Amino acid sequence: MSRVPVLTVEQLTSDISAGTVDTVLVMITDMQGRLQGKRLHADYFLDTVLGHGTEGCNYLLAVDVDMNTVGGYAMSSWERGYGDFVMKPDLATLRRVPWQEGTVALLADLQWQDGSDIVASPRQILRRQLDRLSAQGMLALVGTELEFIVFTDTYEQAWTKAYRDLTPANQYNVDYSMLGTARIEPLLRRIRNDMTGAGLTVESAKGECNLGQHEIAFKYTDALGTCDNHVIYKNGAKEIAALEGYALTFMAKFNEREGNSCHIHLSFRGTDGALVMADDADVEFGMSDLGRAFVAGQLAHMRELTLLFAPNINSYKRYVAGSFAPTAIKWGRDNRTCAFRLVGHGPGLRLENRVPGGDVNPYLAVAGMVASGLDGIERGLPLEPAFGGNAYDSGADRVPDSLAEALRLWEGSDWVRETFGPDVVAHYANMARVELDAFGRSITDWERFRSFERM
Repeated sequence: MSRVPVLTVEQLTSDISAGTVDTVLVMITDMQGRLQGKRLHADYFLDTVLGHGTEGCNYLLAVDVDMNTVGGYAMSSWERGYGDFVMKPDLATLRRVPWQEGTVALLADLQWQDGSDIVASPRQILRRQLDRLSAQGMLALVGTELEFIVFTDTYEQAWTKAYRDLTPANQYNVDYSMLGTARIEPLLRRIRNDMTGAGLTVESAKGECNLGQHEIAFKYTDALGTCDNHVIYKNGAKEIAALEGYALTFMAKFNEREGNSCHIHLSFRGTDGALVMADDADVEFGMSDLGRAFVAGQLAHMRELTLLFAPNINSYKRYVAGSFAPTAIKWGRDNRTCAFRLVGHGPGLRLENRVPGGDVNPYLAVAGMVASGLDGIERGLPLEPAFGGNAYDSGADRVPDSLAEALRLWEGSDWVRETFGPDVVAHYANMARVELDAFGRSITDWERFRSFERM
């Protein structure tokens, strides 16, 4: 599937000359899946950055969530002087930003000053796995489904309240409720329409189970394009919510009710469009032998790749039996109790990974799925029978229940090291350690309520 830019350089040049565009956002995705970058004057972008790129401090791939510099990263440190890397614009991602006046944006790939790739960059990690897939004559089609919770408080009010006693936009379960979505349709409508203007293909919006929880779904596309759209949508939805006087969160588990998921739908196709995963001769599931090996690869590597699907301490709070978040590493046909759910048929046949939460970095998660599928295919892994019951009670291998366990599995895997390289393994292991250390030093409300008077 070839990528067609939403906005061409010729159109951009014309818009700048006409005065309708004055700002160009050049953005990268950091380890946490957030957009970072610069706002450039449009003429400067055309004259200088378009041909040569721009620079940014390499600490952007070596900080914690609070943007604090932390130790343990080989690529960026005080000892190395915190120099610059190059943000090389990817013109295939150029697009308008309808919710910001006179603004267009594009994503960039990260390179060192000598032009070599920065291997720990999430976008480059995915590109390398997609290159491996292409060498096998295949490409990946991906769709991501992000859930979020909306509050009538602004982000500033939520911060001041320490995120306590916030008012959800809906105060009862609005899963599929037309009345419930109508309550905040002005916000949902603006997000849908502005994302359409930014080049995303919107499918639908629906209510979800938690109070004030909703989901906006977009049409699938090639793997890199979907991940690019994912991070632009996630950032843009927050910006639009702020403009409308709301706050919304994608955090994996905001409270004790249902968490925010990010189900990832993925299938392999031949580079010629062939349906390599599907086979109508398979009456039961419509899967080819290659498709079965693809699914088997996901099951084989889920535990050691959980760090890519659940990157934060909070991520693991989702995995509760009976919560629609998976605990068992099983697969089933249209079975939402399993970690992997096979859906569709023929051209629509795909595997849904239900493990990631709304806090996932899509580039890393999709890279993990592509690598797992390739390994299953290359080794011809046999696929266990589909699970047809309640997987929560299956006794199957479990999704790791903590960031510490996921880190141990990630670092201890020879296959992970061989597949992603020692630099990537060390980089994201350090990211996990930084989060674990920070949490270990923190005093929570839970501790105060249990201990202040009674201990």
